[in-house]
Amino acid sequence: MSDATAVPTHCPYCALQCGMSLRPTGTPEAPAEVVERTDFPVNRGALCGKGRTAPSVLSSRVRLTGPLVRSPDTGALVPASWEEALAAVADGLRRTRADHGPDAVGVFGGGGLTNEKAYSLGKFARVVLGTSQIDYNGRFCMSSAAAAHQRAFGLDRGLPFPLEDVPRTGCVILVGSNLAETMPPALRYLTELRENGGKLIVVDPRRTRTAEQADLHLAPRPGTDLALALGLLHLVVAEGRVDEEFVRERTAGWAEARAGAMSHWPEQVERITGVSVPLLREAVALFCDAPTGMVLTARGPEQQSKGTDTVGAWINLCLATGRAGRPLSGYGCLTGQGNGQGGREHGQKADQLPGYRKLDDPAARAHVAGVWGVDPESLPGPGRSAYELLDALGGDVKALLLMGSNPVVSAPRAAHVEGQLRSLDFLAVADVVLSETAALADVVLPVTQWAEETGTLTNLEGRVLLRRRALDPPAGVRSDLEVLHGLAGLLGHGKGFPVDPEEVFEELRRASAGGPADYAGIDYRRVEEEQGVFWPCPAAPEGAAPHPGTPRLFLDRFATPDGRARFVPVTHRAAAEETDAEYPVVLTTGRVVSQYQSGAQTRRVDELNAAAPGPFVELHPRLAERIGVAEGERITVVSRRGRAVAPARITASIRPDTVFMPFHWAGEGRANTLVNPALDPVSRMPEFKVCAVRLERAGNAATGGRTSPRSR
Repeated sequence: MSDATAVPTHCPYCALQCGMSLRPTGTPEAPAEVVERTDFPVNRGALCGKGRTAPSVLSSRVRLTGPLVRSPDTGALVPASWEEALAAVADGLRRTRADHGPDAVGVFGGGGLTNEKAYSLGKFARVVLGTSQIDYNGRFCMSSAAAAHQRAFGLDRGLPFPLEDVPRTGCVILVGSNLAETMPPALRYLTELRENGGKLIVVDPRRTRTAEQADLHLAPRPGTDLALALGLLHLVVAEGRVDEEFVRERTAGWAEARAGAMSHWPEQVERITGVSVPLLREAVALFCDAPTGMVLTARGPEQQSKGTDTVGAWINLCLATGRAGRPLSGYGCLTGQGNGQGGREHGQKADQLPGYRKLDDPAARAHVAGVWGVDPESLPGPGRSAYELLDALGGDVKALLLMGSNPVVSAPRAAHVEGQLRSLDFLAVADVVLSETAALADVVLPVTQWAEETGTLTNLEGRVLLRRRALDPPAGVRSDLEVLHGLAGLLGHGKGFPVDPEEVFEELRRASAGGPADYAGIDYRRVEEEQGVFWPCPAAPEGAAPHPGTPRLFLDRFATPDGRARFVPVTHRAAAEETDAEYPVVLTTGRVVSQYQSGAQTRRVDELNAAAPGPFVELHPRLAERIGVAEGERITVVSRRGRAVAPARITASIRPDTVFMPFHWAGEGRANTLVNPALDPVSRMPEFKVCAVRLERAGNAATGGRTSPRSR
C-alpha cells in the first residue's frame, strides 16, 4: 500500500535503514502511522515489528517533553525551562574546564545520530570544549571490522558492494550474525541466494533461525572463530584451492599469512573449536566450488579481544581464494546501528575527523581546521576509546555530555560503568526518553526523534540516505543541533553551529572533501532523487557530469598506496578469560527480534514487550539437568564482575558448554553486568561475546550456592 500524502523516510533502528512512509494522524497517543514504501530497494516495503511500531515512541506518554534539572534540595529531577537547563549544562562544562582543564570534560555520542548531528558533536567537542575525550557507542558495534578493513583494503565501508549483490553470488559464509532476529527484512537476500542455487554457510554457536536456513551450520565454541578461519585457510592451501593469479597480481603479504594458517592443522582446529574436520572440509568445498563468494561478519567474531585479527583471518580466506575486488565477491561487515557507519566517518570517534580522516594526520587537521576556521594547532589529539572513556569517569574525566546512548545498559561491565557515571561531578544527557542513563543526569535535555527532524544517515552499504521530517515535535522539545547551537553560544562560540541540517550537511561536504569518506558530490537533492548515493562521491570538476557514487569498491584497485590488498598474518589465541573450575561455562550475548540495543525505546512499546517481555538465560538440556533447573525457573549467572538473574530457556539449539543472554534489559537481568571489558589492542572493542560464568539456581543465590561438581 502507498499513500501520496505520507512522507517518505526511513526506520529509526538498524543499519538497513528500511524505507517507510509516515502519515501524521493528529492524535497525541499515536502521532503518525507507518505506510508501506515499496520503492526503496533495500527492504522493498518489508519491515520488522520494530519498524512497524516505531511511531509508538512518538507518543507523549513515553517520551520526554520538557527539560529536567536535578533539584539541589530534594535530589530529584524536576521540570525546568530550556534557558535554565542550557545554562546549567554550560555552567557545568565551563566550571569543569576551568578547574581541571579541557580533557576533564568528556563527550559520548551515539550510532543513531544523523550525520549532521555526529559531525556537529565532534566539532563541538574539539572547537568549543577543546577536549580530546570524545567517543561513541559505535565503538561497540563494528570497530574490529573497521580496523581489519583498513589493514587489508586501506578503506573501511561496511559492505563494499550493495545488498542486491548478495543473492547473486555463489556462496555466502555468514559469521556470527542472526539476521532473522537482528535485521529480518535482510533475510530475504539469503532466501533468494538459495533460490538462485547459491550456498549458505552459517557460523554461530547457536542454531538460530538464521542457521536453520543454511546448507551448512558450523557451531564453534564462542571465542574460537579465529581458529576456525585459520583452519579453513589451511585446508584451502592443502587442497590446492588458492587463486594463485589473484594472490600474485592483486595482493601482498601472502607468504607470512600462509605460514600462519599452515600452523593451524585441521585436527588442532577441531579440538579448539569443536567443529569436526569433515565439516571443515565441507565448508571449504562449498565456498571454493562456487564461482563467486562472500564472507559477511557481524558482532559474533568482532566483539572479542582479538576481533580485529579474527576478521582479518576471514579476509585472508577471501583474498587467498580470489573472493575480493571482483564482481559478486568480497568481505563485508553487517553494521548494526542505524548510523554506525556515518557516525564514525564524521568525527564522533576518538581518533577521527570528518571524512574518515585521521586526527593525528597534519594534512587532515589542516583541511578540517580550514573548514572550521580555527588554527590546526588548537585541535586536540586522539582521545580514549569508548570503554576507556567510561572507565575514566569520575577520575580524570569529571563531567560528561552524552547524546543518544544508554551505557548503563549497553556498556561492558555495566555495573562498574553505572558507578562511574554516578561519581561524575556533572552529567548532562540529551535523549528522546528517560533512559537508565538519563535518570542519573544532573540535566536531561529532551530532543527530537527521527520523524520530527530531517537529516542524513549512511546505511550498512555505504548508501547515504535522507530521513525527512514528517511531523512537528512537542513544544518543549528541541533538536540536538539546537542544543549544540545553544550551548556553543553560551560558551562563547556564537557562530559555526547552525540549526538547519542541510546547512550543516553542506559544511560536512566541504570537510569530507578529499578524504576517504568523501561526500563532497552528495547533496540532499541527489539523495532524494536517487534513493541514496554511495560514498565515496567526490565533487565533479566544473563542467563535468556529477560523480555517480561508488556502489562497488575495489573492482579496479584496493585503497592502499600500491593498489594491492594486504594479507595480515594472524594466529589463534585464547579469549581474555577462559573457563575454569570456578567459572566452567561460556557466556555469549546478543539480541532478540522484538527489542533493539539497550531497549531504551523498544521497551516502551507494548506490542514489542508482549513479544519479548524480559531477559532470559538460554541453555542446553544437558546443562540444565546438571544444575537441576527447569524451563522458566529463575537462574543466576555469575561472572567475576557480578551476577544477573533471569528465567531459564532450555533448548537443544545451543552448545552444552555455552549459555546465551540478550542484553536489552536493565535491572537484575542486565547481561552486560557480566561481560568482560578486555579490549582488542587495535580496535579497542570490548569482549562482549565470550566470558567465563557459573550458574546457580536463583533460590540458592543468597547462600552463595554454586553448581554441583558434576556440572564443572
